[in-house]
Amino acid sequence: MHPRTVTAPLLTAAWVVGFAGPSVGSDPAPDVRILEGHGGSVLSVAFSPDGKSLATGSRDETIKLWDARTGELSHTSRDHTADVYAVVFSPRGDLMASGAGDRTVRLWDARTGRVIRILRGHDDIVRSVAFSPDQRTLASTGVDATLRLWDVGTGRLGRTLRGHTQRVKTVVYAPDGRTLATASSDRTVRLWDAATGEPRAVLAGHTGGLEAAAFSPDGTLLASSSEDGTVRLWDVATRSARHTLEGHHGEVDSVAFSPDGRTVASGCKDRSIRLWDARSGRLRRTLTGHTGRVESLAFSPDGRVLATGGGGGDTSVRLWDLGGARGALDRP
Repeated sequence: MHPRTVTAPLLTAAWVVGFAGPSVGSDPAPDVRILEGHGGSVLSVAFSPDGKSLATGSRDETIKLWDARTGELSHTSRDHTADVYAVVFSPRGDLMASGAGDRTVRLWDARTGRVIRILRGHDDIVRSVAFSPDQRTLASTGVDATLRLWDVGTGRLGRTLRGHTQRVKTVVYAPDGRTLATASSDRTVRLWDAATGEPRAVLAGHTGGLEAAAFSPDGTLLASSSEDGTVRLWDVATRSARHTLEGHHGEVDSVAFSPDGRTVASGCKDRSIRLWDARSGRLRRTLTGHTGRVESLAFSPDGRVLATGGGGGDTSVRLWDLGGARGALDRP
C-alpha cells in the first residue's frame, strides 16, 4: 500500500509527517502525525479534558506539554530526577499529576507547568496516578505494592492500602468515583471501595503480570492488559470476564476505552495498536508504524485522535486520526 500524504502543514521541527502501516482488511490506514523531542521511551500520554493539550512523560526524566492541534511543543519540565512513568490531567483540567522513579508524586499547575506540591511517601518507583472524578483525591501506586490516597487540597496522605503482593502498575477510578481498580504484577486486578478503602473483589485469570487497566465510560466494563499477551474485558457487576482479546504477540503495555465506550485500544511490545469492539470483543483493525513497543496510549476527549507513546528505542509520540476512519471502525 502506498503511503498517503498528511494534509496538515509542517509546523515545527518537532512535528514530523509520518504514515500508518497496514490495517486489518482493505480499509485505508488513518493519517498519523509524529511528535519528536523526547530522548527516551514515552511511558505516559494524556489529553487535557478540553482536548487542546497533550502531556507526555518519558524515561528522559521530562514531562512535555504539546498543543494537541498544531503539534507545537509548549513546555518541558525537568523537575523529576528519574523516569516519569505517569502523567494525568485533573477532571477540571487546571491541575496535572505525575509519578516517577524518584519515588515522588507531583502536582502541577496545568496552565503554567509549575510544580505546586511534591507528595512523598512511596518507598519505591511510582508507576501510576489518578484523580478522583470530584478532584478531591489523588491515588498513586508503585513498586512498593501499595495504593496511596492523597488529599489534593492539602497534599496530605489519607490512606495506604495493601493487598497486592507485587508492584502495582496501574490505578484507575470508576467514572462514578465509588470504586478504584488496581492492576499488579501479581496477576490480579483488585477493586477497592474508594470511600472506605475496603477491598471489594479480586479479579484473577491472567497468566502473566498485569500492565494496565481502564474503566469503560459508563463504568460497566473494566479492561485489563497483561504480559500474557491478552486483554480481558470484565463485567464489573458480576466480577466475571466477558471476553479475552487475543491477537497480540508479546506484553500488552497499555489499554484504553474510547470516550463513547464502543472501542478498546491496546498497545503492545509487538509494535502494534489494536482496536477492538468493546461489546463483541471482535478485532476491528490493527495500526502499525511504531518502530518499538507501544508503551502508552490515550484517546482525545472527542474520540477522533488516538495518541500513542513509543518505547524500545522508539521515542516518538504518534497522533492517529481516527475521525476519517470512523466508518471503518463502526462497520459491523
